[in-house]
Amino acid sequence: MDTKDISILAIESSCDETSASIILNGKVLNNIVATQSVHEKYGGVVPELASRAHQENIVPVVFEALSTSGLKKSDLNAIAFTRGPGLMGALLVGVSFAKSLAYSLQIPLIEVNHMQAHVLAHFIEDPKPKFPFICLTVSGGHTQLVLVKSPLEMEVIGETRDDAVGEAFDKTAKLLGLPYPGGPLIDKYAKEGNPKAFQFPITRMPNLDYSFSGIKTAVLYFLRDQIHSNPNYIEENIADLCASVQYSLIEMLLIKLKLAVKQYGVKEIAIAGGVSANSGLRDTLTDLAKKRGWNLYIPKFEYCTDNAAMIAMAAHFKYQEGEFASMDVTPLAKMKI
Repeated sequence: MDTKDISILAIESSCDETSASIILNGKVLNNIVATQSVHEKYGGVVPELASRAHQENIVPVVFEALSTSGLKKSDLNAIAFTRGPGLMGALLVGVSFAKSLAYSLQIPLIEVNHMQAHVLAHFIEDPKPKFPFICLTVSGGHTQLVLVKSPLEMEVIGETRDDAVGEAFDKTAKLLGLPYPGGPLIDKYAKEGNPKAFQFPITRMPNLDYSFSGIKTAVLYFLRDQIHSNPNYIEENIADLCASVQYSLIEMLLIKLKLAVKQYGVKEIAIAGGVSANSGLRDTLTDLAKKRGWNLYIPKFEYCTDNAAMIAMAAHFKYQEGEFASMDVTPLAKMKI
């Protein structure tokens, strides 16, 4: 390897995926992800089980990232890790491993904000958005509108006041009797249903903020009343119910996005986070972008969910600016952009 090359090993362990990635001179070489199926029977992520699974997975995942990259540990220039936000126990596994590896190799540490990394996933492959752009970041725990001025200069211009849209998908899926994770199943059934079959409330918040807790309550009461007269109501109407819920959630997302575009005069639009894998959101946003003359950027599915490639990309930008972490760095369950 050339002495001028910059190679970084990145580690992601914020929730229920253990991931490692190697980036060389800004090009992601691999993206190894170990998912955790242990949570399915509990209907959601169990933090203690997630932490244990990270401990089991992190060594083989990092080994695979190194062995498939063609690089040796001695070729690495830095170790990057997700500092937050996320589950504290899960973050601790990644942070501790990264610190130990960096110390043993005597190379710098780079801390990465998980939400910034979701935005910067757009720079892994072409086409890349031009600055400034607005990124709608939608994941299980966060819903944010972010004005991105440069790789390391971002401003949250709108966010949820309660549930994130991913939580709204999963919670309504649970009410419909769908197994965890329910969001992808709502998307699947919605393709066969009528999005206008049932009307659920569109919550309107001040400025560019969101609220998604109301739709869960509305669905709860609606189903209670319908099941009272027909115990098989959900089973008989599952496609239309999923399509209607999905339509309402997407509508709420796009109302604020359109307002943000008008307010800031920016037509470079990106979407990031796990919910950006939702086909209904992707299709609706693609049609809207065509009608409004927006330049739209949507990452590949593998870069939408939690992964280390996006951590590596963020670390590459931080390395160029000399932004390194000290060895006494600790994880943060909550961490603002």
